[in-house]
Formats: sequence, C-alpha cells, structure tokens
Amino acid sequence: MSSWFPKWRPYSGQIDHRPVATNEYLPAAQSAVLGIQHAFAMFGATVLAPLLMGFNPNLAILMSGICTILFFLFTGGRVPSYLGSSFAFIGVVAAATGHVTGSGANPNLSIALGGIVACGVVYAAIGFLVMLTGTRWIEKIMPPVVTGAVVMIIGLNLAPVTVKGVAGNPFDMWMALLTVLCMGTIAVFTKGLLQRLLLLVGLLISYLIYAIVSNGLGFGKAIDFGQIATAPWFGLPAFSAPTFETNAMLIIAPVALILVAENLGHIKAVGAMTGENLTPQLGKAFVADGIATTLSGSVGAPGMTTYGENIGVMAVTRVYSTIVFVIAGLFAIFLGLSPKFGAVISTIPSAVLTGASIVVFGLITIAGAKIWIENKVDFSNNKNLIVAAVTIILGAGNFELTFGEFNLGGIGTATFAAILLHLFFSLKDKS
Repeated sequence: MSSWFPKWRPYSGQIDHRPVATNEYLPAAQSAVLGIQHAFAMFGATVLAPLLMGFNPNLAILMSGICTILFFLFTGGRVPSYLGSSFAFIGVVAAATGHVTGSGANPNLSIALGGIVACGVVYAAIGFLVMLTGTRWIEKIMPPVVTGAVVMIIGLNLAPVTVKGVAGNPFDMWMALLTVLCMGTIAVFTKGLLQRLLLLVGLLISYLIYAIVSNGLGFGKAIDFGQIATAPWFGLPAFSAPTFETNAMLIIAPVALILVAENLGHIKAVGAMTGENLTPQLGKAFVADGIATTLSGSVGAPGMTTYGENIGVMAVTRVYSTIVFVIAGLFAIFLGLSPKFGAVISTIPSAVLTGASIVVFGLITIAGAKIWIENKVDFSNNKNLIVAAVTIILGAGNFELTFGEFNLGGIGTATFAAILLHLFFSLKDKS
C-alpha cells in the first residue's frame, strides 16, 4: 500500500534540460523565491475578487494561504496547486446580496457566506462521490460545450453591473479605461513572469497614475493615505460568521459545478505539463477544495479555487514541486496578518477597480470560448448550438428563475439549463 505523501527527493540536474517533478525539491533559497513568486502570481486576482464582492481582502489572502496548505495536506502533496479567491462567486454573491461590485463593504456579507459554505459542502460531496465512482459521470453531464458556456456567462452576467459602477462620472470612466489600457499593455508587450502578473502590475501602474492625477493635479476624488500610516504592521483581520438563508444558498451553491469544471481543467493541464497521471487525485482535489471553500466561508472569506495564474508560473519555470506551494501559502498567511497591507488595498479607487473588473470579466468570458476551441466543440451539431446559445442569453440577460420565494439568479438558472438541456438533447444520440 502506497503512503499518503510521496517520498520527496532533492532535484538533480538542470531545469533547462529536465523539469522539477512534483516529488522533488530545490535548495531552500531557490524554493523560497519560487514560493513567493507563486504568491505574487495569485496576488492580483485574490485581492481583486474580495474587493469586488465587498469582502475583507486581508482575510481573503490569509485564507488563501491556509487553504493552499490544507489542499497540500488533503491531496498528500501530490498535486501542485495554489488556492485563491474564486471569481465564479462574484455574480451570484451580487445577485444574492444586492451588492454592486467594487462599491465597498458588502452589508449583506453574512448571507453570502452562508451560500459559500453551502457551495463548499456540495463541492466536497461531489469529491467524495468521485473518489467512490470515478470521474466519467462528471464528464458526461458537463462536457466542454456545457462548461464553456457556463464559464462564459460568469463574465457576461457581470458586465452591465460593472459598467454601471462608473456610469455618469466622466473622470472615473476615463480612469477605468486607462486601467484597461495598462493591463492590456502588460499582457501584450511583456513576457515571462511580468506578463503573468498583468493584473497586479496593471493595477499598480493605474493606481499610481490615478494618485498623480487626483492628489497631484486635483482631478477626481483624491486618495486618502492617512489610514495607511495609522494601521499596525501586524494583527488579525476581522472575521465574520455566515447566515444560512435558503434563497441565497440556492443561488450560490450551484457554483460548485463551475469549481468542479475549473479544478478538472487544472488537474488535466498540470498532468499534461508534468507528464504525470494526476486523474486518480481528482476526488481528493475536489474534497480538498470543497472543504477549503467551506472553511473560508465560515470565517468571512470568499470561496476558493485552483488558480490558472499559477499554472502559468509552472509553465514558465518548469518547477512542479509541491513543496513550493507550501512556501507560497506561508507567505500569503504572513501578508494576511498585516493590517497595514490591508489599509493599502482599501485605498484602491473604485474607478481603478472597475477597469480591472472589465479586464477580468472579459478574460473569464473568453476563457469559456477557449474551452470550446481547445476541445473542438462542433457547432454544426444543433445539440451543441442550442445548448450554448440558450445558456449564454439566459446568463447574459440575467434570466432569474424562481420557485416560490426562491430565486436561482441568472448564473444559476443558466448553469442548470445548460446541464439539463444537454442531457435531454443527448437522448437523441441513444435513439
């Protein structure tokens, strides 16, 4: 019987010739630098997601570190992965709480947390089921045409709310577009790690420009830096308890299906890069991510998911050692325990956040199309055509199906519609 954890061994060779395997490790100094790099790779998205939902970004960073280490333990250190705040929750949290993205603290935070906890429980349950029965049934009910459409509607559903955040304020609208330009420039004209950090670097550049234009030249609302000076260097972030409201749970819990699709894609991508068969670890990965999401929501932080940014870092460095992710998690915990760090984040202007949201939600939308392209979804087949077309319009139009007092929200309705329509139309294949 194999042990839960692998037997790690020191790496021997040159990275240019052979990648570092998941069960190998580099010298301490190199591992530390690589771990910090992974923490920074997830940094932009993991900070941005809670800000858009009205959560505490300090707590989100802290929990991302804790949950990454939890994932490492649950998967026996066999799956290289970083867990960070999931953007899949933004739309459903906004629908369940009525909170406008990027508009400050969420007054109905506890209701959102109850939904996130419910989502984590469903996600973990799916993981246990996969451990018992395998993954074939998931791939059957959620083929690429379904997962692509569901991912796409997350971005499209949020587009109108995002733009409304700066509507009617010319200065903020121009600053939002400037933020888009900054992030786009980093994405197109840079390479390597800098390109992978396009959200963080683009945010920093646009933040600096905003400070010069507002605080220096007197245009727009000036940034208040006073709170940074008064914030202590170290301290615990504020925790919050969930409130379990049935309607909110029904809206948010279906996100578990999206997280399953994300994690499934992550495991397959990493397996392809490493040349290792990680499919046997899928059930453990789902359970780990589900428990992490439940834990995170229980204390006041967003739901967790595996991060594509970190796949990019692994692709660039060719270092897949899972030890590196423990270091990344510890560094994130260190940042999360600094109120001064949180005070800096809280000074980010709403116009800059709106610009970042436009980029992020656009990238999410295109990620859905990318799933179709990479899996060569055949749209000459009317089954695929109708499933995708109906799902996108239901999600983008925020078609909210209600059952009595329960409202599934636009994303939830579209997700269930995609799954059920595909299963129904698949009956023709059996005839």
